Amino acid sequence: MRFTSQTSSDGVTEQFFHLDEIPGVLWTPEDARGTRPLILLGHGGGQHKTAPGNVSRARRYAAGGFAVVAIDAPHHGDRPQDDEFGRIAAGLRAGLAAGEDPGALVAGMHGCLAPRAVADWQAVLTAVQRLDQVGVGPVGYCGMSMGCGLGLPLIAAEPRIRAAVLGLLGVHGLAEDAARITVPVRFLVQWDDQLVPRDQSLALFDALASTEKTLHANPGGHGDVPLFEVDSSRRFFARHLG
Repeated sequence: MRFTSQTSSDGVTEQFFHLDEIPGVLWTPEDARGTRPLILLGHGGGQHKTAPGNVSRARRYAAGGFAVVAIDAPHHGDRPQDDEFGRIAAGLRAGLAAGEDPGALVAGMHGCLAPRAVADWQAVLTAVQRLDQVGVGPVGYCGMSMGCGLGLPLIAAEPRIRAAVLGLLGVHGLAEDAARITVPVRFLVQWDDQLVPRDQSLALFDALASTEKTLHANPGGHGDVPLFEVDSSRRFFARHLG
């Protein structure tokens, strides 16, 4: 892991890094030393590791004592796009414009990205836990929309993850992974989501095998998650990760 820059403000240190070809950023409490809970933060489709919502959430978590790491998903942010992904993305846009089922279209996109994303996250998790300011402590995952779509197969495959905040996605292509997830989950639904049909979101929540899972539904569209949900999720992680 090679760090390329470091800044500190408002009690939070932000460090950009590369792990092989994976670009990422780590947030920790300023002058942090010793083991602490770590949150893996997945971004939405078409976004990147330092999208404004990601940074705001990460800094709130870090100010609360957590370490937080985000990476660019394959073909996003500072990572190159290949021709195959370009064709898939173009097909997604064309399908949405033509009124095709958005759930099926998005599932195809996520299925293309998931194997690489899972391997990337596992490598980054191992590397970050070797750092003095993080250590081998409990791990959580937070991801909405595409962050949920790539997070579900990761959580299903990675026993180090002990709690998750997910949502803004439907069940298409994810029922099998959801059935393998038993950690505590907080699941967010926007009741008027124009991209994810409500019944599909509820079906994904139902498919989760977790015995401790909570559904949080708020009015508004896909991007209208209220800010208080961030603080609520921080308390959720504090309860389950310590």
